[in-house]
Amino acid sequence: MRRRLAVLLSVAALAMPDSAALAAKLPRIVSMNVCSDQLLLSLADPEQILGLSRYSRDAWVAGDVARYPKLSGGAEDVMVLKPDIVVANLYDKRSTRELLKAHGLRLAELPVPRTLPEVKDQIREFGDIVGHPDRAAAQIALLDAALARARQAVAAKHYRVLPLSRRGWVAGSDSFVGSLLAETGLLNTAGELGFNFGGFASLEAIVSQKPDLLLVSQAGDFARDDGQAFLLHPALARFYPPEKRIVIPERLTECGGVMLAEALDVLTAELKRVGR
Repeated sequence: MRRRLAVLLSVAALAMPDSAALAAKLPRIVSMNVCSDQLLLSLADPEQILGLSRYSRDAWVAGDVARYPKLSGGAEDVMVLKPDIVVANLYDKRSTRELLKAHGLRLAELPVPRTLPEVKDQIREFGDIVGHPDRAAAQIALLDAALARARQAVAAKHYRVLPLSRRGWVAGSDSFVGSLLAETGLLNTAGELGFNFGGFASLEAIVSQKPDLLLVSQAGDFARDDGQAFLLHPALARFYPPEKRIVIPERLTECGGVMLAEALDVLTAELKRVGR
């Protein structure tokens, strides 16, 4: 019996694909910006990641970024690593991208998503790039589930929300934050101020408009500079105390990627808080 079991185990081992061989077939990748860093860390095997952008230590990322080389942003250190694929977006320095192409490197140049459907398309595309479409599908499922929870929290609340950031910048309906609000069923009042993509609003205009809630990126009563001080102005503090502010950290909405599931869950929790 033991001999038969040993034979069966040996046959099974021969039939199973060698993990090292499988890993060798997957592309080795370099990321040129923090948004592709996030996708790469979420979807690729650690062994596939040859280097991350110079900003990878400063933003939302999944996993231990310190284990990977931090690139300078130039072409030279990318070429030294000899990756199979360099992931960039269309806002990365064009001369660097062209130089890498001229030296025969394969670039995956991704657009910057502006809507949740575009985010899901990009996650799916990135999953194909790294060779893990199953992981991309799982991330999209998490995003869809978080969106459903947010929509349920919004369903009974017809809030008019003004997304407000430093120096009075308002994100319009054509912005990514605007799309996030629209997808969940919240009304972005930026349009009432005449902003499509975005613009700067005065304190007087904000107070006169009387949105139900402000969407901001930080809580508390401390400002590190004049830009943040705008959000703590006595007029805003009077009409929009903490119970009338939804707080979603900016690091969760800087890029259209897998972190948006967390952003949506934060939004859900904030809506429950302000609705008490």
